[in-house]
Amino acid sequence: MAAQCRQLRSFRAGSPVGGDGYDLAVAARVISRGIQAADNETWLWELVEAAWAPLGAEVNVARRALAARRPGEQLEKLPVLKGAREAFTASLASQCHGLTVPELTALDRVVERKLYDIDSAELHAVTGGSDDGFLYARGFIVAMGRGFYYAVAADALMAVPRAGFEDMCYFFAHLCHERYGSFPGTGSGISRESCSNLAGWPR
Repeated sequence: MAAQCRQLRSFRAGSPVGGDGYDLAVAARVISRGIQAADNETWLWELVEAAWAPLGAEVNVARRALAARRPGEQLEKLPVLKGAREAFTASLASQCHGLTVPELTALDRVVERKLYDIDSAELHAVTGGSDDGFLYARGFIVAMGRGFYYAVAADALMAVPRAGFEDMCYFFAHLCHERYGSFPGTGSGISRESCSNLAGWPR
């Protein structure tokens, strides 16, 4: 996969990301119903927690154990989490009832950034996977919530091999399309696709 990433970098080198990669015009459009752009990440993590909450003690104990275990330690209850993915996405969709296009765009933007920030060869060495498989692995990390996400961001060995969550990667974009008939454009200048974060892949 590293060779494929080098090829991708050669095509993307002409379009560097400026600053933090955020388009201020898009940020201005997400000021809706009192939601401030600076709070969108907190909002995402709160929605994720609220979506997991009704899925029961066994699921949530297993999810929290992900961030509490030692780096590289296996998680016995991983099948419980994998089996709860469909229920989680249904619960998250319910949590998003009534959200507007700008609000769904804001949330998609945060997911895009979270996936981009952990796009690295170091993490891929732990999770494995093709381009799509590695994207789905990062989707799993986001879907498990803030605690696990930042544990992995600090130490790639906290990640779980062969654990993916495809639906999380474009969840808010697909929800926007389903409800309003169009996919949101984040306007960020970054991509959540694998090998997009040039800083994460050695030359």
